[in-house]
Amino acid sequence: MKNLFCLFVAIFIFSDTVYSQTEFEDFLNDIEQEFNTFREESFKEFDDFRNRINDEYINFLKEAWGEFNASEGIAAPEEKEIPPVTYPEDDEAELGIDAAPVPISIDEVIPVPESEPQPQPVVEIEETPMPVDTRFSFGFFGNDMKVRLTDKHRFTLKGCDEYSIADGWSLLSGEEYNNVINDCLSIRSKLNLCDWAYLLMLDELSNSFFGKRCNEATLLTAFIYCQSGYKMRLANDNVSLFLLYASKHEIYDKSFWNLDGERYYCFGSDPNNLYICNAAYPDEKPLSLFIGGEQALALQPSETRTLKSEKYGNITASVSTNRNLIDFYDTYPSSMINGDFGTRWAMYANTPLSQQAKSSLYPTLSEAIRGMSGIDAANCLLNFVQTAFEYELDDKVWGGDRAFFPDETLFYPYCDCEDRSILFSRLVRDLLGLEVILVYYPGHIASAVCFSEPVGGDHVSLNGKNFTICDPTYIGAPVGKTMPGMNNSSAKVILLE
Repeated sequence: MKNLFCLFVAIFIFSDTVYSQTEFEDFLNDIEQEFNTFREESFKEFDDFRNRINDEYINFLKEAWGEFNASEGIAAPEEKEIPPVTYPEDDEAELGIDAAPVPISIDEVIPVPESEPQPQPVVEIEETPMPVDTRFSFGFFGNDMKVRLTDKHRFTLKGCDEYSIADGWSLLSGEEYNNVINDCLSIRSKLNLCDWAYLLMLDELSNSFFGKRCNEATLLTAFIYCQSGYKMRLANDNVSLFLLYASKHEIYDKSFWNLDGERYYCFGSDPNNLYICNAAYPDEKPLSLFIGGEQALALQPSETRTLKSEKYGNITASVSTNRNLIDFYDTYPSSMINGDFGTRWAMYANTPLSQQAKSSLYPTLSEAIRGMSGIDAANCLLNFVQTAFEYELDDKVWGGDRAFFPDETLFYPYCDCEDRSILFSRLVRDLLGLEVILVYYPGHIASAVCFSEPVGGDHVSLNGKNFTICDPTYIGAPVGKTMPGMNNSSAKVILLE
C-alpha cells in the first residue's frame, strides 16, 4: 500500500501543472488522509475476510477428522556405484582412446525442475501496535531471531482432541498474533529462506517459546505456517499433536498420507496411523524443496581444507565454507519431482555455492584459468575436481546413498561421482559462464559442457548444441573422454539451470 501512495505522489510531481509550495503541501495532506482512509477500509475488508476464513476453518477443526494409515515411503534408488577409473596416458590404445569421438545417443532428457513463487498469506495481515522491546529471541543456525511475542501470548491446550485444537486456533486467530506472522514472513524474506528452512525456523521459534515438542508448540507452528500460505493438515494420535506438510516433491524413505491426491509428510516424526483433520485453507500452497538462493545464515567458518590439483600445481586452495549452512543441509530431505529421479540431482546442482566458499576458492581458480581458452580452462577445473578430492562410496561413509550440495563436497573428506559432477557443473557455470548438463549412466554420473569454440571428443547432441563429456571421476582424463564401461544406449540427460 505504501507503493500506491508513492505512485499518487509521483503522478502529482511529474505532471505538467506548476503548483505553489502551499498547494503542494495541501495536496500531500489531502492525499495522505485519503490514502489512510483507503488503507483502513482495505485492512478492515482483509481482516473481515480472514476472520471469516478462520471461523470456517475452526468449525472444520471440530468435525473434519478421520483415521488414516500412512503409505510406505518411496525408497531412495539403490544401484551399484562404479568406482573411479584412472585415465591410461601411457597406454591409450588399450581402451581405444585414439578412436573417433563417439556421439552419445540419449535415452531420456529430464527437464529442469520448475520452481514457483513462495506461498503468501491469503490476504495482507495488518500490523498491531506493540512496544519495540516486547520481542522474543531465539536462535536459528547461528542467527539471533526476534519476533513480537511476550508471556501473554503463551497458552495451554486442554488436550489434543478436535475441540481443544479448535479453541486453540480461535485464540491464535485473534489480532494479538498478527505481528508474529508478519515478523516470520519478514525473516523469511530477509534471510532468503527456502520453504524447508522457513518450516524449520517456525519449529525452532515455537519450541523455544513453549518448550520442546509440546502440543502448544506444534499448534503455533502449524498456525503461522498455514497463515503464511502453506498447505498443511493437523493430526493426532490421542496424545500428541502433529503437523503434516504437503509437498509436490516425493521425499525418499519417509512415509506419507495421500489426501485428495496430495502427499502429506509428518514433520519431526514418522508415525503410521493418525487421526487427521482434512480441512483445506483457501489458496494454500504445498512446500517446495527448491533452494533458489544462498540461505543467509550466520557465518561460522568451517576449518580450512587444502585442495590441490595434481596436474596444475598453481591450484592449491585453502577452502572454507559456512558450518551453519552445512548443518542446515544435513536436515534437508532428499526427493524427486514427478517420478523423475534425475530431478533430485538437478536440485542439488542448481543450488548456489555459498559466498564463504566462493571467497576462499574462486580467487585461486580464477587466477589459474586467467587467459585460457574455454577448453583449457575446463580441463584445468576438471583435473582439480578429479584429483583434489578423495573418492569413497556413500554406503561405506553414510550407510546409504547421499547426494551433496556443492558446499558439502568442499566440506566433507569424501565424495563420489554425483558429488563431483554437481560441484564441477557449478564451477563451470560460475567461472566460465558455459551451459552444463549432467549425464546419467546406471551407477554413474558425469557432466557435459557446451563450449563456445570447436572441440572434439565424445559428446551429446541436444537441441542443436553439442555438449562435450567431462567426467570428474575419470581421473586424469581430459575433456571429451568417456569413462570405460559406460552404456551409452541407456544414458539419460539431466538439464540444469
